[in-house]
Amino acid sequence: MVDIDTALERAMGIDGAIGAALVDGSSGFTLGVAGDGQRDMTIAAAGNTDVVRAELRTLEMLGSDDALEDMLITLDSEYHLLRLLRSGRTSGSLFLYLVLVKSRANLGLARVQLRRIEAELDV
Repeated sequence: MVDIDTALERAMGIDGAIGAALVDGSSGFTLGVAGDGQRDMTIAAAGNTDVVRAELRTLEMLGSDDALEDMLITLDSEYHLLRLLRSGRTSGSLFLYLVLVKSRANLGLARVQLRRIEAELDV
């Protein structure tokens, strides 16, 4: 098992990563951030909390039994990957947020690596 800082360090080791955060989805507060300093991950995490909440509300209104695994926001030059944590006692209330430079990232591999980080994270 790894702690928050180690998990974020591993996330930053993913090819193309320029920012990472562990976010409390109920409040929008970050439990930890890492990055290259080009953006305020705290503000970005709070804003993307609204995106996650909106999707969860939509699934609920649709009566879907599926759990939200992850979300992808694609910008001109970046991928923003939001992975909801499904393990442990905080299941569903936390998410990992990863910002990747599109030209340097392998999105499929990044998703696999985030899943591994999630499995090892002890919060």
